[in-house]
Amino acid sequence: MEKIKVKDLVVRPITAKTAIAFIKKWHYSGGVMMSSWLHLGVFHGEKLGGVMSFGTPINKKGSIRMVRDTKWEGMIELARMAFADWLPKNSESRSLAVAMRLIKKNYPAIEWVLSFSDACQCGDGTIYRASGFYLIRIKKNTTMLIIDGKEVIADKNLNDARYRASGKPQRKELMESGRAKPLEGFQLTYLMPLNDTVLDRLVTKPIPYSEIARMGAGMYKGESRA
Repeated sequence: MEKIKVKDLVVRPITAKTAIAFIKKWHYSGGVMMSSWLHLGVFHGEKLGGVMSFGTPINKKGSIRMVRDTKWEGMIELARMAFADWLPKNSESRSLAVAMRLIKKNYPAIEWVLSFSDACQCGDGTIYRASGFYLIRIKKNTTMLIIDGKEVIADKNLNDARYRASGKPQRKELMESGRAKPLEGFQLTYLMPLNDTVLDRLVTKPIPYSEIARMGAGMYKGESRA
């Protein structure tokens, strides 16, 4: 079997349909973000091995304030990143670095890229650190809930009008009954500047990576690295 080399991987745009099908198969959540509008595929030859989907954050009004004087079209969020297990080591960090260069070249209005790392279910952002992203927030999880010890759901989904209309128990009821509790772990926020002015405009200073271990936030799939 041919040994795949990282340097042979190619990153190029793909359709939303292709990206969604791949993410549903390979992303740990199995879910997609319909607000994503830029989809980049990672190919070995003609075989698709990874997808990075970028788009508008759910809370863009809040997110955009992380960097002063950011225009509405001046930032984007990496909403989903999924890679097949047959790709070689370091495929994610190299592909992400290539993606940043493509966005900078083809979308000059975008000044920075935002991404969140969910250590409760996935990891603490090793890929982002390897790609040079800045760590700007470490937060103990309060929004991802586990219901009846098995179903994981974001509390914002419990507040969705469609969920409320379903007649299912609401967040307060689930918490008070003991059926739901916050999933143990941390959520980390990373940011990649695409021009030289972004760091000077950050509302909060970047956090040293060493703070992850100090706070006990080093996790992989909900398990502590300590």
